[in-house]
Amino acid sequence: MDERTPSTSSPPYGVGDTSFRAAGEGEGLRKLVDLFYDLMDRLPEAKTVRAMHPANLETARDKLARFLSGWLNGPDTYVEKYGPIHIPRAHTHLAIGTAERDAWLLCMEKALAAQPYAEDFKRYMLRELRVPAERCRTR
Repeated sequence: MDERTPSTSSPPYGVGDTSFRAAGEGEGLRKLVDLFYDLMDRLPEAKTVRAMHPANLETARDKLARFLSGWLNGPDTYVEKYGPIHIPRAHTHLAIGTAERDAWLLCMEKALAAQPYAEDFKRYMLRELRVPAERCRTR
């Protein structure tokens, strides 16, 4: 079975809203994002990335959950609330290199691992999130 295919009767991830549904829709994404930022607060490897965020992560949590919703072909709630986003441009003011990118991905990998998602979906998500993570690099 292809890694992108959740089961023989389901369409592959990335088709329609399959990925959004596999992530548990809005509620599932909020859980993922909350753990992601909790890990960023706790993991020593993420100290530099955490320092790039404000002390209060409420808005960051909301933005990431809303971004992921639209990115996974669910409701585009980020645009509804915050307007259009251009990922690389939104991060140009930050010194993001490979170490920072990898720390961000480490937090996401650990957050994904703790979710009740199918294992193939976790791998799919991490692989696909490498693309915007790389595009955020500024150095």
